[in-house]
Amino acid sequence: MHKNIKDKIINDSIYGIISIKEPIIHEIIEHPYFQRLRRISQLGLVNLVYPGANHTRFQHALGTLHLMQKVITHLNTKGNFISKKEAIDLKLAILLHDIGHGPFSHALENVIIDDHSHEKISLMFMQILNKKFKKKLSGCIKIFTNNHKKRFLNQLVSSQLDIDRLDYIKRDSFYTGVVEGNIGSDRLINMLNISDNQLVAEEKAIYSIEKFLISRQFMYWQVYLHKTVVIAEKMLLNFFKRYKYLQKSGNNDNLNNKLKELLSIKLSTENKLKIFTQIDDSDIIQLLKESLSSKDFVLSKLSKMLLNRELLKIEFSDKKFNKGLILNHIKKFKKKYGVNNEISSYFIFTDTISNKLYDEHEKKIEILKKNGDTLNISEISKRIKISMSTNKKKHFLCYVK
Repeated sequence: MHKNIKDKIINDSIYGIISIKEPIIHEIIEHPYFQRLRRISQLGLVNLVYPGANHTRFQHALGTLHLMQKVITHLNTKGNFISKKEAIDLKLAILLHDIGHGPFSHALENVIIDDHSHEKISLMFMQILNKKFKKKLSGCIKIFTNNHKKRFLNQLVSSQLDIDRLDYIKRDSFYTGVVEGNIGSDRLINMLNISDNQLVAEEKAIYSIEKFLISRQFMYWQVYLHKTVVIAEKMLLNFFKRYKYLQKSGNNDNLNNKLKELLSIKLSTENKLKIFTQIDDSDIIQLLKESLSSKDFVLSKLSKMLLNRELLKIEFSDKKFNKGLILNHIKKFKKKYGVNNEISSYFIFTDTISNKLYDEHEKKIEILKKNGDTLNISEISKRIKISMSTNKKKHFLCYVK
């Protein structure tokens, strides 16, 4: 543990100088669990489309910390008192909200560790760190799990207008060069308020929030759900699907030792989380390189395609694809490579993607009217109401060129 640490200054590419004052935050940032985020890409395989998208979860976490510091100052000037202890807890909660991300972030969600989202793993890390730091993260965990008496603290960490989104949309826009995502985070922060223990936005913020939601939706279609990103992520998922299948059957000739151990231990053990912290993007890339010489057709073929960016073809449709068309692609693939239907399924498949502007089933964005009443933004904004009534679901078909 460090004592008498001076304020730490970090120069961020988006916000400029980020100042960190609290010793506990210094210590968490310097902990190996958090330092691992330097080796976890924020956008996974997006750099196959946008070469500049090589920023990390570490940068994003520091960015959210900076914005949270601004929010705390702003809300306190409006009389919504956040105590010094609550402020530290809130900063820790946003700093650690993504610490559970594995290699390539969302691209391998629920894959390295089955059926566990990065949020669940983040909470596990917080609980371990809470023991190491003598219960100093207890308040942080209450906020993260929405068990704090001040409900708006959790909304600042996780909602449809949270600090996480304010940073990643602006940051991802900067590093991809997709300027439509360059939101005005300062303006949005300056129009936040608290009403009846809930996070709200003042009425004058409606147009800014509309722009924020539209920018986010645009970033999804143009960046996160770009057709090349979708197919690359599906190919990586299929690579791991095959990898894990071969591991269980005992037929894999090039199992990575760390991944082998990680995939075989129950998540509830602290040992597994320790192994998890040793796995980052470089391990996955090395595994792909090792698999080039695999005797297994699927592993060798998919690894070569991913490393050389020789990706599957992808087509989108508003309707389900004709079964005859799919069977025709399978027939051609089987004939060319001499494989069966099971092997073909790794290279020819269908799925869906969706992209909502605003989700009525998530934590709602409440607008504080001048008379003190609050309304769901969908009741005020015609643009959002119209968008909610349209179908944003798309079907896609993947096959070998």
